[in-house]
Amino acid sequence: MTDGEKTYEERIEAVNAIAQPLASKKSTKKAHKLVKKASSAKIIRRGVKEVIKGIRKQEKGLCILAGDIYPVDVISHLPILLEESGIPYIFVPSKQELGAAASTKRPTSVVLVRDPKKAAKSFEAEDLYNTLVDEAKSFDPSSLEK
Repeated sequence: MTDGEKTYEERIEAVNAIAQPLASKKSTKKAHKLVKKASSAKIIRRGVKEVIKGIRKQEKGLCILAGDIYPVDVISHLPILLEESGIPYIFVPSKQELGAAASTKRPTSVVLVRDPKKAAKSFEAEDLYNTLVDEAKSFDPSSLEK
């Protein structure tokens, strides 16, 4: 079985402990669809360096992180940075699929979909964006501490 044929459940087994909130199977599909549309609309930043640059430039949006990054230190600082900047984020199980959705052959650890209201003139997946932002915002990081 190749990497492209793994089920959602199999991918979850490779996810790091810090990957919270992890998108459900349905939300993962929505996130990949959003990334694909944002990539074609050119309102996306991919990779840790690019995303950090976007955060420093005060860009707002939705951050989608891959949960199967190893070593975890590569992205472990991002959730804190995102929370300080008020940017909602969500984890998806696979860096391979996130890279494919971002229209690149390489696996991608993190993608920042910039706010369509500020970035593009017209973006057809704005309702999808808003749905995922609401889901990411509903997650309470303090619930992990218990």
